[in-house]
Amino acid sequence: MFDFLEGYDLWGAFWTTVQLTVLSAVGSLIWGTLLAAMRVGPVPLMRGFGTAYVNIVRNIPLTVIILFTSLGLNQTFEVTLGSDQIATTNFRLAVLGLIVYTSAFVCEALRSGINTVPVGQAEAARAIGLNFTQVLTLVVLPQAFRSVVGPLANVLIALTKNTTVAAAIGVAEAATLMKEMIENEAQLVLISAVFAFGFVCLTLPTGLILGWVSKKVAVKR
Repeated sequence: MFDFLEGYDLWGAFWTTVQLTVLSAVGSLIWGTLLAAMRVGPVPLMRGFGTAYVNIVRNIPLTVIILFTSLGLNQTFEVTLGSDQIATTNFRLAVLGLIVYTSAFVCEALRSGINTVPVGQAEAARAIGLNFTQVLTLVVLPQAFRSVVGPLANVLIALTKNTTVAAAIGVAEAATLMKEMIENEAQLVLISAVFAFGFVCLTLPTGLILGWVSKKVAVKR
């Protein structure tokens, strides 16, 4: 029944999807945390930048962002991100585009967690002489992260599925292979089922594990 899979690097395609997800998730968490810090910070210019970034990026389709990294950054401005190989450059550009897009959602999820921290704790921290950065990193963010594990899990699951957009610039991930197989094989239903099952195997454990973690680390108030 599954003889049509012979000759195709199915595992390699899904491994590329995993790499896209992991690298983009790490980058999005870092940049999203910085954006959240800007949005709640005391500097008006940084607050304005954070707010504008989130509101603009969230309303731009991911496909447009991914295509801009290829057609705009790479072909127009000749940005190669340190690689002379087209495949590697496209992969890195896809990671960059996913980070730019996903970090806006990480920022909003984290900002909602920051809002759950009682104001009195931040005021008490400032009263003992801590500056804004110390209050944020030592008091507010640790509690905020614990309260938004669930929402961040949803963002990670969405990111895993969004990696399929990287096919638009030729990254050899699962969606690219699926398109090739549909064009070459007369097994549309089975091919779709195989790739659907593959993504379920990637996203379902993530949701279950992070859901369990969310309950374990939840802040009791």
